[in-house]
Formats: sequence, C-alpha cells, structure tokens
Amino acid sequence: MNILRSYYLCAGLALALASCGTQKMVSTPVENIDKMPMKTGKIAENDLKRWSDLDLAKDTIPGMSVDKAYAELLKGKKSTKVIVAVVDSGIDIDHEDLKPAIWTNPKEIAGNAKDDDNNGYIDDIHGWNFLGDAEHENMEYVRIVKKGDDGSATYRKAKAELEKEMKEAMQEKMQVDFIMAGDKAIADHLKKKDYTLDDVKKIETTDQTLLQYKGMMIQVLGQIGSKEDFDKEIEEFKDHVYGQVNYHLNLQFDGRKAVGDNPEDLNNKKYGNNNVIGPEKKGAKHGTHVAGIIAQTRGNNKGGDGVASNNVQIMAVRAVPDGDEYDKDIALGIRYAVDNGAKVINGSFGKYYSTHPEWVHDAIKYAASKDVLVVFAAGNESYDLDTMNKYPTDSYNNQPEITNNVLIIGATAPTYGTEMVAVFSNYGKTSVDIFAPGDKIYATTPSNTYQYLQGTSMASPNVAGVAALIRSYYPSLTAAQVKQIIMDSGTTLTNKVNVGEGRDVKPFNEVSKSGKIVNAYNALLMASKMAKK
Repeated sequence: MNILRSYYLCAGLALALASCGTQKMVSTPVENIDKMPMKTGKIAENDLKRWSDLDLAKDTIPGMSVDKAYAELLKGKKSTKVIVAVVDSGIDIDHEDLKPAIWTNPKEIAGNAKDDDNNGYIDDIHGWNFLGDAEHENMEYVRIVKKGDDGSATYRKAKAELEKEMKEAMQEKMQVDFIMAGDKAIADHLKKKDYTLDDVKKIETTDQTLLQYKGMMIQVLGQIGSKEDFDKEIEEFKDHVYGQVNYHLNLQFDGRKAVGDNPEDLNNKKYGNNNVIGPEKKGAKHGTHVAGIIAQTRGNNKGGDGVASNNVQIMAVRAVPDGDEYDKDIALGIRYAVDNGAKVINGSFGKYYSTHPEWVHDAIKYAASKDVLVVFAAGNESYDLDTMNKYPTDSYNNQPEITNNVLIIGATAPTYGTEMVAVFSNYGKTSVDIFAPGDKIYATTPSNTYQYLQGTSMASPNVAGVAALIRSYYPSLTAAQVKQIIMDSGTTLTNKVNVGEGRDVKPFNEVSKSGKIVNAYNALLMASKMAKK
C-alpha cells in the first residue's frame, strides 16, 4: 500500500452531454456516450467534495445522480426513517454532522447498567462494541500461523503470505525511518519544522548525508506540495508501517486479550461494551467516514452530503479492528443489527482468509430471513474475485449465491474513461455485483473533521445510502427487490477500462455482474413502478 501520496484534484475527464427530459430511465442513450466529445480539466473543489451526487449527463461527472433524484423524484414525498447498521471500526457519534442521524435504542434506558430490552447487551444505546477496549489485531493468516502447522495447504499458504508481507513491511519501515530522519535533519538545520520547498533548495552544505536528505526532500515536497500535507501523509505512512510490524504481522502480539472472550466459541456472547466510538477516537476514522457517506447532513455546507441523511438512523456496530476482523464478531454484529431493527447493513471490510466462514454465512442467511439488505465492499487489492475468494461474500468459488439479499460493490473514480474503475478496486464478472463512487470521497472523520478517503469501503456506503432511500420511500419492497432494482437500474457504460494490477483492458460492462454504475435516480424511478405493481 502506498500511503505516501497526495490527494490531488484529479483531472476531470468527462463527457459534454446535454441534459435530457424528466423521468426517463437512463440519463443519455448508452450507445451515444462514447461518441460524445470529451471534456478535460480539473474538477472544481465543490464538485469533487460531492461528486457521488452528480449526474453524468448534467454535470459531466459519473456520479450516482442523487441530486437529480432529490430534485425531480423525492421533493415533497413522504418517507419513513430506515435504520442502517454500519459494521465497522467504530463511529464518532458526537460528530456535528452525524449527531442528527445516530440511532438511539428506544427500549434501553441510558446509564442504568441494566439490559432493559433483554437483548443480551447492557446499555446498548447507540449500538454495540464487540471489540471492547481492543484496538489492534493480527491479520487472519498470522492467526492461522500462530495456531501451528496442521499439515494443511491453508497453513502453508498463510505462512508464505506472512513471510512475504513481513519482508515488504521491513523494507517499508526502512523507507519511512529514512524519510523521517531526513525530515528531522532538514528541520534541525533550518531551525524550523514548517519549512518550504524553497527553503530546502537554498540549503548549502558539504555534509554528504544532509545533501542526500536535501535531494530526497526536494523530490518528496515537489510531488506532495506543502510541508503540512507531507506531515499528514508521513504520519499516515508511519502508522501503517508500524501497525504492520508491531501488530498486524507480529506473531507475539495478542490483540484479543483486551476483549476477554474466546473468539473460537460463537456461543460465548457476553463480551464487549456500549462504547461504539472505541477506546481511541482516531481509531474510529474509517467507520465515521463510512457513516458520513450515508448520513452526513445534506446542504449545510459542512463536509459532503450524505446520500440518505434525512431518511436514516445510523446504528453503530464496532466489530472491525486495526487488522483483520474475527468471523465471530462479524456474525454476531450482523445478527445484532438485524435483531435491533436495521433494514440495511453496510460492511466495508474484508479479508482473504477465513477460519469460520460458515458463521458469517449463517448470519447473512438470518438477515435474509428477516428481510435485511447487506452491502459489502469488494476489496482494494485490484484482484479479479472470480479467481480468488474474498471474505465475506455471498458466493465462493463461483458457486450460486447463498442468499438474494447481498450486494458486492466495486469502486469507480470521478472521471469518465479508461481510468473510471479505481486503480485499487477488486472486480469480477460473477463476483462483484455493481460499481459505485469510491475514489476521492469527502466525508466525516473524528472530532468534527472531514477528509478525502478512497476505497471500495467508500463505494459500499454510497450504495447502502441508495438502498436506504429506496426502503425509506418504498417500504413495501423487499431486500431482494431492492438488490435487483439497484443492479437493473444502474447506468450501463460500454467504454473500455483498465483493471487489476496489470491494468488489463476490459469493457466496463464485463467487470461486474450487472456491468453498471449505481444510479439513484433510475433506482428510485424503478422502485416507484415496482411498488405500484
């Protein structure tokens, strides 16, 4: 993972299309899209911050046409609140832009240390934290290696993976240590920490080590821009690398000790606490961003606009640590969400090894039996999921889907053309259902801050938000119907795109099952017609 990179305003490569009439299913005839003249240039900052909401035809940005849906289909319509469970790293429920949308358990009395609703969880006012005070965790393949050689192919594969990843992590540690040493040396020489690129260029010295650091920092600052941006990114790079070495890949680290349960026993359910933020607020960054994509307040000029902010209540389910999640926590987290009224569950997490996939399978089937839609991120390793398994999902080894209530989401970038599939996104003709905006997504982060993040983790809540809108305005529709609506109503594009680590060229409509990008306008229009039937 290359974290030491700058989130620049990307060059907008979109279509100059004319807007079409009201309430037609596709914004422009698909066969005409690739024949239109291309528009190049930077996307304006205000547009980039909310590009998921924009429309390909009207705005020349391949968003989900959310603005168009609100303006033309939803204005003045009655809706009901839908509970969306965010199974993630924790959520800053005190964030100014999320507070109005946080779910409160109506059957629980806050602070009385009693399980008022008899659901097995004491004082679960806004959700439940299945990780307790744990923050960091091993990768699943490291946990497999720790159990010892059982002679299986899985053990051998996990051991090889650990050796490979540790070697890469140690190389990255050398890199980050060198960069940080260079930064300190330059700052000490200049006698200031907030130096500029010009300051570095003006350094005159015969010290060969300092000259080496000077050349490095000229190159780094030339790519990243300001020292402020560099400081943020080197801190993220350091956290990632040291997290790998100290926690994720460390055979001596026991992240589960702080939880106090037996992760191999699904019946051992009395663990965790009601602190859905988690022990460290900064550890809730991922979950807070995911929740914001769905529910940050629309139109308040703070951050971006949540897809379904006025129509949802966000239930916080903390089950994803810094490292790989446990199957037990995910299975119980899904069941908790279902039992407490969620109609949509977002899961922006995943791994490539699973010791108890059947536990999660059963939880997904339980969600299906209770008419709950589950949305999962496809993953960020540029893999073709038709050739390998990513957990969790609803179909393994190209077998039939285990249920009809799960959507697997790939990520698109804010430019139409060959790079429309985000460079990191997994894909798959049979394993990924549909794509949605996931690159350069602006949303809430802890302590009333906002940030651009990227990943299929961001694409998944965009779809969960659209699903929540459908269920809010058309509550008679089932989870299976909502899934089918989202897939059938998306915008089909026939342009060729680059995918995978090798940037293979494929037609866009062949990198997912539907061959489409989610379109909220089309989905709500189709939902209206289906609900009438």
